[in-house]
Amino acid sequence: MKRDMPKLFTAVAIGALVGAFFLIPAPAGFAAPDKPETYRMLELFGNVFERVRKDYVEEKSDEELIEAAITGMLTHLDPHSAFLNKRRFRDMQVQTKGEFGGLGIEVTMEKGYVKVVSPIDDTPADRAGLKPGDLITHLNGEQIQGLTLSEAVTKMRGPIKTAIKLTIRRGAKKPFDVSIVRDRIRIQSVRSRPEGKIGYIRISSFSEQTDKGLKRAVDKLKKKLGDELMGYILDLRNNPGGLLDQAVTVSDSFLDQGEIVSTRGRHEDTGQRFNATSGDLTDGKPLIVLINGGSASASEIVAGALQDHRRAIIVGTKTFGKGSVQTIIPLGRSGAIKLTTQRYYTPSGRSIQAKGINPDIEVAQARIVPVDAPVMRRSERDLRGALENEEEKKPGDGKKPESAAKPEISAEDARAKATAEDFQLARALDLLRGIAMFRSRMVN
Repeated sequence: MKRDMPKLFTAVAIGALVGAFFLIPAPAGFAAPDKPETYRMLELFGNVFERVRKDYVEEKSDEELIEAAITGMLTHLDPHSAFLNKRRFRDMQVQTKGEFGGLGIEVTMEKGYVKVVSPIDDTPADRAGLKPGDLITHLNGEQIQGLTLSEAVTKMRGPIKTAIKLTIRRGAKKPFDVSIVRDRIRIQSVRSRPEGKIGYIRISSFSEQTDKGLKRAVDKLKKKLGDELMGYILDLRNNPGGLLDQAVTVSDSFLDQGEIVSTRGRHEDTGQRFNATSGDLTDGKPLIVLINGGSASASEIVAGALQDHRRAIIVGTKTFGKGSVQTIIPLGRSGAIKLTTQRYYTPSGRSIQAKGINPDIEVAQARIVPVDAPVMRRSERDLRGALENEEEKKPGDGKKPESAAKPEISAEDARAKATAEDFQLARALDLLRGIAMFRSRMVN
């Protein structure tokens, strides 16, 4: 009788797994797998499960082992599919609403390390100077290799006001440590300000608040600038993405008609097309979209749609290239799975998966060099894709640095200085002014 117990447990485990699999409705046209082979492999899983449960050097709960098995299956598929236990599922639901706890960093997995897609604006990670492309190799001195992405993210999160040490590898530079204090991350996904007679709008992520935030920003700029408003700059740099429906709504805000994005999955009947509705929030004013390597997913949908419809000029550098759609499938009290179910395509039919969106005008970000720096001074003509502009001078050239004893500069002056130091934004402003001037002359 005792020898039959492992077999009985194996059967129960297999039955539980099969039951879990069939909680998800099979799509139309779903072909049943070869049952003998499927059940043979499930029996293999059950045998391994029982052996680990019985003989592993440390006792592990059944829940731990099952979750680890599911996690392994999903992470083997691609970097974005994952198992979300009850706590992680709850955290994800909070995050999409625009508020969560942690460092404020969007990450993916690459070669066993955590790769920074982009830090979120005005968060601990952003203030600590983390940059897109950084590889996080250690957390508090412990290697990340061997952890799943979900496990690494869990370790980076923690109580507010507690610190964590990240070891960063940036390009060919020697690895260095950064200490970051955790905080509650409240994302204001849309910010705006006038840049002279141009409306500047920054979208840092696509949460449930983005659509309303964009409308408020445009209304505010229209009231402030009135008839002098030349056009808009939509800044999607280092925007890691977010909700698909918000990307569609933001794109629709600038388009009168036509397809915005389409999705295609494994089964033909699961594909979707999203189309623009009548009405342009910006009244057809000139529009420039700023992108870079940290622009991913939903931000690539917006950039691709506006580029294909020739509604905007895309300026910056090539985007991240995440062209897949993840579906959250709840599993009752056990949490949920995040499963890659579709690829998305721009209106012209382009898949940007692993390719990204190429800008219409490539402008790399410049490095700010101190005034008294010896040799190695970079000038505008040294930058790829730079436009000649004799009238624009770099603030501070030929002048001594201000004394530290002088009063702090105003917020408006600080923004002007930041704009001047942001080479990509400065070039976009120049370009939009030129477009507005050309349009004005054509009308007159």
